[in-house]
Amino acid sequence: MSQSNNIPLGIGLMIATTFVFAVQDGLSRHLAGEYNVLMVVMIRYWFFAAFVVAIARRNAGGIRAAAQTQQPVLQAFRGVLLAAEICVMVAAFTVLGLVESLAVFTCYPLLVAALSGPVLGESVGWRRWLAIGTGFVGVIIILQPGMGVFDPAAVIPLVSATLFAIYGLLTRYAARLDTTATSFFWTGTAGAVAMTLVGLWFWEPMTGTDWIYMMFLCVTGVTGHWLLIRCYEVAEASAVQPFAYFQLAFGAIIGISVFGETIRTNVAIGAAIIIAAGLFTFWRERLQGRAN
Repeated sequence: MSQSNNIPLGIGLMIATTFVFAVQDGLSRHLAGEYNVLMVVMIRYWFFAAFVVAIARRNAGGIRAAAQTQQPVLQAFRGVLLAAEICVMVAAFTVLGLVESLAVFTCYPLLVAALSGPVLGESVGWRRWLAIGTGFVGVIIILQPGMGVFDPAAVIPLVSATLFAIYGLLTRYAARLDTTATSFFWTGTAGAVAMTLVGLWFWEPMTGTDWIYMMFLCVTGVTGHWLLIRCYEVAEASAVQPFAYFQLAFGAIIGISVFGETIRTNVAIGAAIIIAAGLFTFWRERLQGRAN
């Protein structure tokens, strides 16, 4: 299917996606604060797997076509890696809150740019390296090492961002041989299998109210992924990707209004630097894409 490149619609869908994902983060923060993180992510993945299987069944060739790949080890590893990243990020929400966790996590596009050279052999020019370095100055400002107030737990979302960047790079690598539908199928199913093998050992009884929250968590996860797929169908990724930073804004609103979090000055300054560096990186990639 050819891409229509309806940029206004794509921007609207990306903003809607970030809002849904921010709500998902808030629900994850609440549930993981009451129950084991592994169990919460496991149940979330059961619904995610059901979603990708339903999508596969509707496409030509069904599940067999979606699951067919020449690189099953890579695809399975991608799925498990994303599941691990989600567990780490949800744990960060419970330790640091939404605001600081998302502020650090916003550096993942810069990590993708930095690792694209050694992992994929892509060319990384001096301007991009300058943006990457600037972004990590923002991360340092947020973490405040050596200031007597450094919390080692602040490294948790940085680990999550690193895992997500590696996942993104492996997704690019897998795309050389597999379709998006195949990668999406393996992401949901491999992650669900891995989380089930681990999460069942940490099962805890949930209250009726929290099962309702869990239901909404699963619905937001499916809705967010559907909106993201639709977004990339109607517009170029380079045009809509900068608006993904709205997730930090929505997450901050939820963190402050629902969980009583605050935004420290260093977090606001560091996040602004990271976002500016990330936007510059996307702008350079778009210029290079036009040149090619």
